Amino acid sequence: MHELVLHVPETSVELVSDALESLDALSVSVEDADAQTPDEQAMFGEPGMPAPKAGWQRSTLTALFQTTEQAEDAVRLLSVQDFFEGSSVVGVQPVPDQDWVRLTQSQFDPVDITPTFWIVPTWHEPPPAARQVLRLDPGLAFGTGTHPTTRMCLRWIASRDLQGQRVLDYGCGSGILAMAAGLFGAQAIDAVDIDPAAVSSTQVNAAANHVELQAGLPDLANGRYHLVLANILATPLKVLAPLLCGHLSPGGSLVLAGILSRQTDELKQAYAPFVDLAVADEQEGWVLMTASARSG
Repeated sequence: MHELVLHVPETSVELVSDALESLDALSVSVEDADAQTPDEQAMFGEPGMPAPKAGWQRSTLTALFQTTEQAEDAVRLLSVQDFFEGSSVVGVQPVPDQDWVRLTQSQFDPVDITPTFWIVPTWHEPPPAARQVLRLDPGLAFGTGTHPTTRMCLRWIASRDLQGQRVLDYGCGSGILAMAAGLFGAQAIDAVDIDPAAVSSTQVNAAANHVELQAGLPDLANGRYHLVLANILATPLKVLAPLLCGHLSPGGSLVLAGILSRQTDELKQAYAPFVDLAVADEQEGWVLMTASARSG
């Protein structure tokens, strides 16, 4: 295990914390960066009243990652985000071994996407109401159904009949979106990621859930798809606009996530030459944006 330590201004703590979770941080903790110094700030209000402030003027965020590569990738992705301005990287360092299996399992319960569609870790029994179930444990790749971006994508998939459709999951992580597409009828599914660990994770998870798909590096994607899914972050999504839209069949659906609500105009502008993006869902400051491919 490795931890990434950041110094973050008060106004950015929530946004950076959410981004770290979306980048597969196993945990994120927040402390006063000026603790044990003359600048330390008390965070107590009057009895029965809320604290006077939501956070410290300068906070230390510590994010736990499975590997040093994941932590370093998080640094690279965060550093180009506009909300990271004013933040700084303290460093990446290994942490002592603990019973991470027990600690991780204690944090993950079944997740309801809809009343009948659930994501269930293998150490839990599916709830009685579950009709569609994906078995998924926290692992080396992002996507366990707990983050708002993943939940919104899954809700969108669950609301559609994908019977017989060809689907591309670009930046597949754990493969959760690709597997959900298969659960709801898709029959030709390609799941791609730049991270070989994500490709392996997707293959293992798909086999465990009896979902047939092809997983590989991005060059696996070929031709046109009825549905293109991409749950990553706004900056790479803007760069990928021509590529993702180039894989859409006429009338096909594009579903994008990993976007903060204040970034919607940027995304609309980046995709305007190809499709007309619109916000389809919003949760906890994140948005889901969708579009249909233009005919012709």
